[in-house]
Amino acid sequence: MRQPSLHHRLSSLISSEQAVSDLRRYFGSGLPDDAVPFTGSRFEHLAGGGDRQAVVSAVTADDLIAVQTLSVRIPAQVAVDLLEGDLGVRLSELLNSVRFDIDMVDAEAADLANGSPAHTAWRVLCDQPGIGWVTAGKILARKRPRLLPVYDQVVRCVLGRPKSFWLDLHGALRADDQALHRDLTALRQAADLPATVSALRVCDVVLWMRHRTDHRQRSCVGT
Repeated sequence: MRQPSLHHRLSSLISSEQAVSDLRRYFGSGLPDDAVPFTGSRFEHLAGGGDRQAVVSAVTADDLIAVQTLSVRIPAQVAVDLLEGDLGVRLSELLNSVRFDIDMVDAEAADLANGSPAHTAWRVLCDQPGIGWVTAGKILARKRPRLLPVYDQVVRCVLGRPKSFWLDLHGALRADDQALHRDLTALRQAADLPATVSALRVCDVVLWMRHRTDHRQRSCVGT
């Protein structure tokens, strides 16, 4: 049986009645004062964000702490190399060629394809000891939150394990005159979240909140 397209699958998941309440719970929006939001709610906002002008093309200690709010750890040697070594220099060179002022929906496929500076940066990070595809993606999502998505095993599972997530998501966001992107920004507004939470992050949080418990309890493939 043919799998639904990523566009169809995403549209179905984000249009559920649960989506707004999950976003509010995750980010702590409109909740009682004693309610504790998820630590990941600080990912894009910690220390003013990873894409602020002063540090837009450099990985900082603030970025490494922000990534930890999404439940991953960066090995100490890799962290030092990112902050003070050749790895940081190489990544900075690549980030200089990756736009920080554009949403994925408005980017070209070439900006995300194999061989692009963004994909090369992801590969460079993946090649480091103790840094897998999830952590590499989270570092880049901190630096380019509007262009590059947070992506982990839970989201990959709920979406049916797409083969090329960046490009598939890009196509889904642009389909039907960017309908999915508009729906995500509408969700952000309905959940009373600031515009600094990107459409990509809204999508990630909705999907992760939807499947995280089932993913753990069912021991889905790829946990």
